[in-house]
Amino acid sequence: MTETVSPASSPTSLSGLLPFLRPYRLRIGLALVFLILAAASTLAFPWALRSLIDSGLVQTDPGERMMAMRDHFALLFGVAVALGVFSAARFYMVSWLGERISADLRNAVYSHVLQQSPEFFETTQTGEVLSRLSADTTLVQTVVGSSLSQGLRNLVMGLGALGILVWTNPLVMAQVLLMLALIVVPAAAFGRRVRKLSRDSQDRAADSSAMAAEVLNAIPVVQSYTAEGRETRRFTQATETAFEVAVRRTRTRSGLVAFIIVATSAALLWGLYQGTQAVLAGRISAGHLGQTVVYVIILASAFAVLSEVYGDLLRAAGATERLMELLASQSPITSPSNPAVALIYKEGSAITFENITFHYPSRPNQAALRGFSLHVSAGQTVALVGPSGAGKSTVFQLLLRFYDTQEGRILLDGVATRELSLQDLRQHIGIVPQDAVVFSTSALENIRYGRPDATDTEVKAAAVAAFADGFITKLPQGYDTFLGERGVRLSGGQRQRIAIARAILKNPPLLLLDEATSALDAESERMVQAALESAMRGRTTLVIAHRLATVQKADRIVVIDAGQLVEQGTHNELVALGGVYAGLAALQFHA
Repeated sequence: MTETVSPASSPTSLSGLLPFLRPYRLRIGLALVFLILAAASTLAFPWALRSLIDSGLVQTDPGERMMAMRDHFALLFGVAVALGVFSAARFYMVSWLGERISADLRNAVYSHVLQQSPEFFETTQTGEVLSRLSADTTLVQTVVGSSLSQGLRNLVMGLGALGILVWTNPLVMAQVLLMLALIVVPAAAFGRRVRKLSRDSQDRAADSSAMAAEVLNAIPVVQSYTAEGRETRRFTQATETAFEVAVRRTRTRSGLVAFIIVATSAALLWGLYQGTQAVLAGRISAGHLGQTVVYVIILASAFAVLSEVYGDLLRAAGATERLMELLASQSPITSPSNPAVALIYKEGSAITFENITFHYPSRPNQAALRGFSLHVSAGQTVALVGPSGAGKSTVFQLLLRFYDTQEGRILLDGVATRELSLQDLRQHIGIVPQDAVVFSTSALENIRYGRPDATDTEVKAAAVAAFADGFITKLPQGYDTFLGERGVRLSGGQRQRIAIARAILKNPPLLLLDEATSALDAESERMVQAALESAMRGRTTLVIAHRLATVQKADRIVVIDAGQLVEQGTHNELVALGGVYAGLAALQFHA
């Protein structure tokens, strides 16, 4: 998915994380308390140092000097202990928050993406989504669990050191503050450039991830066309583009860091120079100067860390924007706020298509279905045939409500599908797709996907009904055998029988078979066809088939051409009609 770079991206974009932070207000509060205590411990150190110099070292009696120094060093050690304890507590709390927020954000994005209709995936690459789920959430985790805490701690220390310096050296610090104010304007200009490049860098990295996901999912095709070199060059070009953008971002950010450090150091050194002149003139003590030096170091280091953290915040802001874009995307297919009464489960469901006209969102000028009307009585088996691209699969997608029609409506048992909750509608439908999907788990769990609460006995009974038990029991660990990513350890016919067993286990009132036996050899097809006929008995079944021999026994055959219903009847009736079906039959059976 190509995205525009938002020039308005800024750390304020991190406000999108507020809903994820609210449940952990108590932990955030504790983290802030420990953060402030750690910063206060750091700020207390220069006071203790001044006391050591001005009080502990000025004693004339050696014994008194030793006792005074011991007390002052004990005080310094106490400050160090407090700093260590509070810093550790702060680190644990913010690290926990970073991990928790990242996990919640990743779960929310993943759950939201799963709710999107197929229209979303027509324009969004899977690799792009995966990039956001991994790289972007990791950036957010880094900021929430580390950078933001460091930034706040250094902000508190910097402001505290600045306040004390102004209080103890008002005239000198007034000059320093004026110099620091002049630094803000060019730093802001640097910051806007870094923000834009940060977002652009993340988009280019996502492009390369999307490309890799697409190619790896089609590795047999890539290798069969000996395209490894071409794909490597394409990926290399994409990663080089991402690298060049990242280098520009890093160069600009490095310039920002260097400018802030040099400029603030110059301003603070000016103030330090004025302090040394004051000691020489006798206006302040050596301890006062020592305290001032340490506070200047704290302030300078705080500015340096803040400039680094600001760069991290800019990157995280871009990542948060991208994640919020995903969470803000609204699926056009949603359950109604007041769904109709739930469908009553029964063996068969009646289906009615009333004057359906539908265009896919990506092809608004080409109708996939036009004026399509069809009624299927409960328990009937109706076959949908016709040339490729005629609209057969579209009928299934509309029935499952993956899309909504532009005109007309679809009724299931007399209730419009738009008035039903999506879960209720889809629970009543079982589908065996042409390209069977097998998940990266065991054979047992793949079949159980059809009904998660099914027992092992019920799963195995479904496998027997789908003639899958025979090959499953011969696998190394039987039903517990891991089938590999996308079922790579199985043949096409075996994957198809796993999908059929899954649908049989679901036991739905309405069954959709999309070329369900297309990947089977003749012997397996006969076995599975018998299993399907058993599963179809008493249920409403819609069958898409290109091989007409598999649908001759259907109660009715519906012929679709160019998105319109052009013929319907039994096999013999349609052959006698001499139309589209007769032509298809002549090509197949005579051949």
